[in-house]
Amino acid sequence: MLNWGIIGAGNISGAFAKGLQQTDSGGLVAVASRDEARARAFADAHAAPGTAVIAHASYESLLANPTVDAVYIGLPHTEHLHWTVRALRAGKHVLCEKPLGLNQAEAMIAFEAAERAGRVLMEAFMYRCLPQTAQLLDLLKRGVIGELRHIQASFCYASTPRAGSRSWEPGLAGGGILDVGCYPMSMARLLAGVARGQDFAEPLELQAMGRLHETMGVDAWALATLRFPGDITAQIATAISLEQEESLRLGGAKGALVVANPWYGAGAQAGESRIELWVDEALAQSWTVATDRGLYAHEADVFARAVRTGAVPHPAMSPADSIANLAALDRWRRAIGLSYPKEQVPALAGRKTLAGLPITRRPDANMRYGQVPGLAKPVSRLIMGVDHQETLPYAAALFDDYLERGGNAFDTAWVYDFEGGHCESIFGDWLSARGIRDEIVLIAKGAHTPHCTPEGMARELAESLERLRTESADLYILHRDNPEVPVGEFIDALNEQRNKGRFQAFGGSNWSLTRVAEANAYAARTGQQGFALVNNQLSLARMQSPIWRGCVSAGTPDSRRWLAEQGLALFAWSSQARGFFVDGRAAPGQQDDEELVRCWYSEANFLRLARARELAAKKGCAAINIALAWVLAQGFPAFSLIGPRSIAETASSMRGLDVNLSAEELPWLDLADLGSPA
Repeated sequence: MLNWGIIGAGNISGAFAKGLQQTDSGGLVAVASRDEARARAFADAHAAPGTAVIAHASYESLLANPTVDAVYIGLPHTEHLHWTVRALRAGKHVLCEKPLGLNQAEAMIAFEAAERAGRVLMEAFMYRCLPQTAQLLDLLKRGVIGELRHIQASFCYASTPRAGSRSWEPGLAGGGILDVGCYPMSMARLLAGVARGQDFAEPLELQAMGRLHETMGVDAWALATLRFPGDITAQIATAISLEQEESLRLGGAKGALVVANPWYGAGAQAGESRIELWVDEALAQSWTVATDRGLYAHEADVFARAVRTGAVPHPAMSPADSIANLAALDRWRRAIGLSYPKEQVPALAGRKTLAGLPITRRPDANMRYGQVPGLAKPVSRLIMGVDHQETLPYAAALFDDYLERGGNAFDTAWVYDFEGGHCESIFGDWLSARGIRDEIVLIAKGAHTPHCTPEGMARELAESLERLRTESADLYILHRDNPEVPVGEFIDALNEQRNKGRFQAFGGSNWSLTRVAEANAYAARTGQQGFALVNNQLSLARMQSPIWRGCVSAGTPDSRRWLAEQGLALFAWSSQARGFFVDGRAAPGQQDDEELVRCWYSEANFLRLARARELAAKKGCAAINIALAWVLAQGFPAFSLIGPRSIAETASSMRGLDVNLSAEELPWLDLADLGSPA
């Protein structure tokens, strides 16, 4: 049995406590509230017969209670992440009331903390644990309505706008989407996935409309239309300002399934619920789902099973499902222009994570560092790409985690944007909020085609520094070469900017090594600084076709030999071959990813993949770790630009730093015994 502690003494916590009294999988042993009298009253009201519940006057004291195995968090949305992470670090398993966090970023942080703690974390969507939901999925799999084509789901309620209300207060992340809109979104994703043999699916398209309350600023109501793979569509609705039937309808080629009470099933206590099949506008069949316990008892049992097995059972919310659901909710909120104070720049000021905990280097941080000629600061061997972060919380989650792992170098570019330099601006906001400019290595890039001229470089550099909210970068890289411009003109212009204090060293991305040699020869003749680095592609898998026009690879043995002779640093992009070495991603008969096939598929590369897998098995790691280690082990200062889309991907890249390759293994991986074929 699990010994449960409950943080928060509100209504939802009371409902969960009542559920614990209906199950044999665990029992309540402690409750915490910031109001000691309230904690005591809750403990007295929810103690099982013949037992005593300890009332804690602080959340911290409950987490220090050694008798507590698992914690249920029933606090306002804005406190979920902080106390989830605190509970996990205290060694507790955690069931956190939905939503797990305000956004995808907070969910990533929470599950990374669970991974580090070796504890189970589950988002408390109680309907996912009901027999009714299991029955519905079974009917869908059996094809009683044929091919699923459309889903309709809603969860609405009416309440009065009031400052300080959990439902209406922006500072508490109020509004319909996060409070109850998360239910129809998660249901639509569940059904669209199960219909195609998967645990869940992600919307390919999302269109939305809604109304932000004129004084409260949160969504009073909101609608979304979704399109999923297989042309499955969904219409979902939520509101905190109006009543609407709470129902779920599934339209298929042969009929429709209707669930009158999809979120609560038989209700808080024992009872029956019903699923109906309609064909030709007539009731054709119905199924009654009986339960002898309330919905929160089912949720507690599912969580106890997850603790026993170490994994959340489907269809309960798995880590991947929870992260993706919040990402979809982020899209819904962005579509109607809704963000919360906690997601904005002022709230991020200081050196604390989104969880409200200090940003500190982790004891197990394994980052390695190297030097770039002309730059005094050490540079982390893995460089974080700033090229896809659409929101500040998402960027902060990735960047803060990277700092805690020892990373210090960030690759930005004038051309990396969603709209008008968005990525640079997001990074500038984060950097300003954290106050760590002197502690990081800032890489700026500019002069991309068609603006690849000395004049274009100077103009874009000024714009980049303004967006980045800093007076200078540490390193500057020309994003492309323009062979029509003499190399001397580029060297003169770069040294002019360097002399103005705009950066300390510079280099070129996708420059041929011949042009780099010409540029450095000119610099030497004129007593100026030359290229200190090259930012070309390098990976164990040899690039077969340029990913885009203008790509230059340093993959040939001659290129690598020249870099070693010159002592230039290489900032390798696509250093992991766009996932070619990820287990299950690439195989001769696997043709679904057109870019991967075009750019990386070859007989020689598949042989490199086989050798990487063979060596990984011996070293107890993954082939992708071997591939990254190979790049970093070259005979010149080699750095890898990484572009993780999640904290988990960052963690995967970090594992490559711990792989040591011998002098014999390096050429063997590159097929040197076979002449290193392309």
